[in-house]
Amino acid sequence: MSNRFRNTLSSDWLHVATLGRTVGLKGDMKLNLHTDFPEQFSAGSTFTLENGTVVTFESYSPEREIVRLKGYTTPEAAKALTNAKLFTTKEATRERCGLEEGEFFWFDLIGLSVAEGEMKLGSVQEIERIGAQDYLLVATDPALVARGLPATFLIPYIDHYVIECDTETKTVRVRGGLDLLEAS
Repeated sequence: MSNRFRNTLSSDWLHVATLGRTVGLKGDMKLNLHTDFPEQFSAGSTFTLENGTVVTFESYSPEREIVRLKGYTTPEAAKALTNAKLFTTKEATRERCGLEEGEFFWFDLIGLSVAEGEMKLGSVQEIERIGAQDYLLVATDPALVARGLPATFLIPYIDHYVIECDTETKTVRVRGGLDLLEAS
């Protein structure tokens, strides 16, 4: 969750969607997803807004990306929530969203050390999605910055560069990362 806006939520909360414009006459709204796990959106699901208000899904159409919230049954009532961000907890995400072997939640990768061989290149500061490609935004190790290398750099999150993500040792092992850093 970004700290660029005024909010009452801690860093344990994840921004998973934003409510868009109203649709129709019953308070339906577009739902703009900010997650790779649309299965967490269903009738009865609850989410928290930036101001701490809890909202419950009355219905959700994934094909149309339209949601109706309980208690917001008119376009006028729903319009008050236009552009509101929906948040959930990391724990709820783990419960609602299944991962395949070798998959990770982005929030589990943030803060992990990035190493190439025995050399520490830095740590994962954020995951960036540019087009259809995910990148690790790496905060360069201070010793490398002292040598004149950039403070941050990107590593494409693909098998060619990312060899292993080990959440137990808190390390992302890469190849070609130093080349990317030096070319930045």
